[in-house]
Amino acid sequence: MFEVVRYNVRLKAAWNQFVSNSRNGTFLFYRDYMDYHSDRFEDYSLMIYRKGNLCALYPANKVDNILYSHQGLTYGGLLFSFKISAEDVLLIFQYINSFLKDQGIVKVIYKAMPWIYHICPAEEDLYALFRLRAKLIGRNLSSTICRSHVLKFTESRKSGLRKAIKNNIIVKESDDFDSFWHILSDNLNQKYSTSPVHSIDEIKLLHERFPDEIKLFVALLGQNIIAGTVIYVTRQVIHTQYISANPIGKELGALDLLFDHLINHEFQSYPYFDFGQSTENNGSFLNQSLIFQKEGFGGRGVVYDIYEYDL
Repeated sequence: MFEVVRYNVRLKAAWNQFVSNSRNGTFLFYRDYMDYHSDRFEDYSLMIYRKGNLCALYPANKVDNILYSHQGLTYGGLLFSFKISAEDVLLIFQYINSFLKDQGIVKVIYKAMPWIYHICPAEEDLYALFRLRAKLIGRNLSSTICRSHVLKFTESRKSGLRKAIKNNIIVKESDDFDSFWHILSDNLNQKYSTSPVHSIDEIKLLHERFPDEIKLFVALLGQNIIAGTVIYVTRQVIHTQYISANPIGKELGALDLLFDHLINHEFQSYPYFDFGQSTENNGSFLNQSLIFQKEGFGGRGVVYDIYEYDL
């Protein structure tokens, strides 16, 4: 009934077209995004056909004999067409698992896509995972603003906003990723002894490939960038990929002004504004200071789940 085919570059156009027409795809699944770090991952993405028609995609990579929902992406799982039914999804998993067994795969790590990215409900995969007795091994917590019920900023965020306005800080879109990356890298190094997931060359390459989907907004004191955020624009979610401020920006409430502008003006028409995860180690650790800031803007919990099952 279904045929499972491993992705190859000759299928790029068909893959991208399906992502555009799916009920739960975002630009992160376009091959020009997925493949920017192809040197780090052994791509093992799958395409599922019924009677010669493409009906689902499975972005994935392989490590040894384990298949992962693509480890270079924040979320993943099956991408569906609008016509696919719950019974179809159960069968698709059967065909996928049979294909993987034949290829020597013994385990699957599956990152489900949060519901906020669904154009219409698309959680049939979660039901299929239940039927497969998949184990929940990770639950990361993100903070999201729902446009239909926007919460007011807390007093600490309002205080920062007033301070930023008093100091004549302005907010604008910018292409100066280098200056922002310097601020971001310094903060991550000082706080966590880490670096951004993307190098400066990688984020500039992705911005060049997706200028309408990857944007940088900054807060300026005079001509100097003192804070900023990299935004990922999907069909109904605005996601903050990176947020950072230098010591002056923190002192003057630059991020409070920046997010007031983005939430209440620039992206007011989008249903969801997602600040991203505040958890580490598959959700076992909650960064309380990080989520405190996001909740201060009105963000509330959406989970990013990770499942595991044996073949």
